Amino acid sequence: MALLAFTSLLVITGLQLRVASGQNPWTAWTSSQSTSLGPVFTLPASADRGKNVLPNIHDAEAVDAQRVCPGYKASNVHTSGSGFTADLDLAGPACNVYGNDVEHLALSVEFQTDDRVHVEIRPRYISPENETWFLLPEVLVPRPRHNPQYDQSGCDLVVSWSNDPTFSFALRRRKTGEVVFSTEGKVLVYEDQFIEFVSELPENYNLYGLGELIHGLRLGNNLTRTLFAADVGDVIDANIYGSHPIYLDTRYYEVNDSGELTYVANATDTAAKYVSYTHGVFLRNAHAQEIRLRPSGITWRALGGSIDLYFYSGPKAADVTKAYQQTTVGLPAMQQYWTLGFHQCRWGYESWAALQEVVVNFERAGIPLETVWTDIDYMKQFRDFENDPVRYSYSEGAEFLAKLHANHQHFVPIVDSAIYAPNPENPGDAYPPYDRGVQANAFVMNPDGSIYYGAVWPGYTVFPDWVGAVLNGSGAIDWWIDEVSRWSKKVAFDGLWIDMSEVASFCVGSCGTGNLTLNPAHPPFELPGEPGNLVLQYPEGFERTNSTEAASASSALHSQEASATTTSSTSYYRTTPTPAARNVNWPPYVINNYHGDLAVHATSPNATHHGGYVEYDFHNLFGHMILNATYQALLKVHEGKRPFIIGRSTFAGSGKWAGHWGGDNQALWAYMYFSIPQALSFSIFGIPMFGVDTCGFGGNSDYELCSRWMQLSAFFPFYRNHNILGAIPQEPYVWSSVAEATRAAMHIRYSLLPYMYTLMAQASLDGSTVMRALAWEFPNEPWLADADRQFMLGSAVMVTPCLEQGATTVNGVFPGVGEGTIWYDWYTLTAVEDVKPGQNVTIDAPLGHIPLYLRGGNVVAIQEPGMTTAQSRQNPWGLIVALDKEGCATGSLYLDDGESLEPSAVTWVQFSAKTNSFSARPEGSDVDTNALENATVMGLREAPSRVRLNGDDLDPSYWSYSEDKALLVLRGLNQLFPHGAWATEWEVTWGH
Repeated sequence: MALLAFTSLLVITGLQLRVASGQNPWTAWTSSQSTSLGPVFTLPASADRGKNVLPNIHDAEAVDAQRVCPGYKASNVHTSGSGFTADLDLAGPACNVYGNDVEHLALSVEFQTDDRVHVEIRPRYISPENETWFLLPEVLVPRPRHNPQYDQSGCDLVVSWSNDPTFSFALRRRKTGEVVFSTEGKVLVYEDQFIEFVSELPENYNLYGLGELIHGLRLGNNLTRTLFAADVGDVIDANIYGSHPIYLDTRYYEVNDSGELTYVANATDTAAKYVSYTHGVFLRNAHAQEIRLRPSGITWRALGGSIDLYFYSGPKAADVTKAYQQTTVGLPAMQQYWTLGFHQCRWGYESWAALQEVVVNFERAGIPLETVWTDIDYMKQFRDFENDPVRYSYSEGAEFLAKLHANHQHFVPIVDSAIYAPNPENPGDAYPPYDRGVQANAFVMNPDGSIYYGAVWPGYTVFPDWVGAVLNGSGAIDWWIDEVSRWSKKVAFDGLWIDMSEVASFCVGSCGTGNLTLNPAHPPFELPGEPGNLVLQYPEGFERTNSTEAASASSALHSQEASATTTSSTSYYRTTPTPAARNVNWPPYVINNYHGDLAVHATSPNATHHGGYVEYDFHNLFGHMILNATYQALLKVHEGKRPFIIGRSTFAGSGKWAGHWGGDNQALWAYMYFSIPQALSFSIFGIPMFGVDTCGFGGNSDYELCSRWMQLSAFFPFYRNHNILGAIPQEPYVWSSVAEATRAAMHIRYSLLPYMYTLMAQASLDGSTVMRALAWEFPNEPWLADADRQFMLGSAVMVTPCLEQGATTVNGVFPGVGEGTIWYDWYTLTAVEDVKPGQNVTIDAPLGHIPLYLRGGNVVAIQEPGMTTAQSRQNPWGLIVALDKEGCATGSLYLDDGESLEPSAVTWVQFSAKTNSFSARPEGSDVDTNALENATVMGLREAPSRVRLNGDDLDPSYWSYSEDKALLVLRGLNQLFPHGAWATEWEVTWGH
């Protein structure tokens, strides 16, 4: 079967590659223009090469600031009921190791709430000229609000400080005395381009967060995290798209009979009693950062800004993430109901007709499709806000989208972050959005005030100046809102996909200055599918089932790689501090940036915003701010509706406006695994609307990987399949086995949509997480500290996917069994038995089956799935009642119109089950007329002789009981709920 599947795909692959070659976007659009543009200029590869710099962590010549810098001494201490302040002054001669030492600092310690402490260290003297060197404007990233009269005696954390031998500070947990953070024994380094502070951590510590990265959930103690937004692709352990300088620290303690706690570094005794405490640390700083995790502790470095630390006491992970979102970065945006349906995309859908074919193929395959997406294929010359007039004409698009919307389906196009700069010598190259942007002073500048021209997909481009718009009143945000609004009148999109927002540029510096007459220009690399860049990679293990084809692809790949030219140098560019000045282009401390030179594949650090602010101080905020601008634009376009935005580059707080996808991953088994810890990390960051490019973006997928991945992603909030130009198709209908696996998983997902929507609503109200690590739900089991191959969807559903090629079983743990937690198999509806705490159980997982379990103690509302979310919302309801060891369960359901920013009517339904009953209690005014059709009670050990609804006996035809499964099933209840399942309060009881 595998050979036949691949043989069919080999034919499709050949067609795809020929199409990619024959319909290369660079030739497709030039042939459609009324004015011939002649040969397309290609940027040289050298345009995107900067200085050959060596990261300090790899530089044998690098100076250790801890050895040569003097630290500070505290004086002039003033205390109050809510904290204290002090002056900090250099304790010796300035070291000026990676910048100019700031001689005089100000310390402020604020006990802000019972569970939050703020520690800030900043220059004591700041002028308007250097303010943004050190201070992050609150209008861009707000500070938490607090009561300045708060009494610190109620705080969970205690702060102390010392001048022995130099200034240090420490935070301890009041209840246990444990030190959660301490700079004791280390020196504080504070320079205009380099900050360093160090804290020891306990043996074998458990830290989580510090994204964005591709890594296991638990960060370990041999990792350097770089926070510098970069267009990298999903390179393992590299700095990629987003910056989230927050971590969770979980510590486990063994509890003896007297209640005394002993820290446990390596807990192996599953019979012992443990308790955990989790706290969080957030550095409110948008400059480039580097965080070194080593066995002894954490070293935090930044290339500017201030030490603006917030400590959250927890003591549970959920307490920290809620406090972080509620008080600091904001609660996640509530999503429209339809966004939880399935989304299909690829780079390579060449026309509206191709999209229509995709829609038809999904319908024929019986696979739900909610939304179709387009990558940059739809654009005219890769320009934002303009469609290709031949392949994606507005008239044909209006017809296609009208039919799509009539079927309650949706459309989301990509919008890139750079704006094309037209060729001034070619009247046919006119581009009004650029002209309007120039008139509005909407674009980033060079230091001399001229426009900064980088390069992205269409050629030489400009970049919206969000910073200048907010801090100086220039016009980027209003201009962006206007352009999105204008385009929406031509293309009836339902949401927007923001890409390249780190912000990426394919050349160093303002390479377009003086070169706009060369526009349009091809990027300085081959596009996927072009000669020299054929897509030849296949998943790990592909050769086991397709040996001949795999050998051919591997040989071609090696030949292609061998023909690629590479450059290397052993001579490195180093700089030293300049007195009274900063070197923003090549700072003396070199962070471990994937691209090396900060200007490579990015806007240069000296690019200048209106008002004189430099990119060096704001680089990590571009993606954050374009999401805000797009959110404002969609509020205007879809008035009264919740904006739907998926963005690539994010910062702390971006979840207020948008969701995130995991970026350019690979069609490899490893990346399917990495999708889980990446998603769980974004739960910490407050961005629950997360998903990845299912089946893999780069390379070619195969039927086995895609089957597994389509089933895994069915339990992520954002569920999308997407792949690269030139690769073989991977829509789930391509392979019969994938189609079957997808239908099975989607049937479950669409049944659970009310549960998922309720989780999203709760997240938007209080910062609860949607996808959860096992360790967060079961905090007293230290063997779960690095468990990231399973996860919880809310508190009720546990997902245990098979993540290994060729496997037909998967190992999984069942948390909480030592404390009596009951787990029920989703498919058999029976309890899992004979499982010990921490035990890895071998679970059957044949291809097409993903093990799912319901946690006892939960009531889950489900709905009969349809082919769209709109259909599903019109179908009858069901209830799953999973009883715990006490015979009890609870749950909730959120109802509204599914789209309004401020719904006029909402209803919350509270479910409660006891030993002999379960009930529903609705509160609110949203009207849902769908009846309750069935209910299933799992874990009912005694057979009932009768069942009642609101005190009236139900005819035996409405219910049945299985003694073997301990299962009570009620069915065919529709007529008993003529006004809807949640119109009034009701109760089902049973007994003898």
